[in-house]
Amino acid sequence: MSVKSSINSAMLAGAVAAAVSSFAVAAPLSQDEVKAAMDAGKEKCYGVALAGQNDCAAGPGTTCQATSTVDYQGNAWKFVDGGTCTTMELPGGRMGSMEPLSRDVPS
Repeated sequence: MSVKSSINSAMLAGAVAAAVSSFAVAAPLSQDEVKAAMDAGKEKCYGVALAGQNDCAAGPGTTCQATSTVDYQGNAWKFVDGGTCTTMELPGGRMGSMEPLSRDVPS
């Protein structure tokens, strides 16, 4: 096998590995993961996650976990400690919500 062929094979393997790992991150939370979070006193809070750090529900064109594209995206939620969602201090006077928000949603 030539050096060029070896390099091309290594690059292809790296690209495939990166693609597979990105699918794993974007997978929805399992029911066991959601149940564990809820049992630990967590609640779903919309509009508080940073881009790519949501736990689920990131609107049309996204698959789920880690798919929000803007900070504080209103239709993406993240688990937070119970009772803290609507009192979290966020930049720009934003507040978290127990329901999806229409603010900061990419077009």
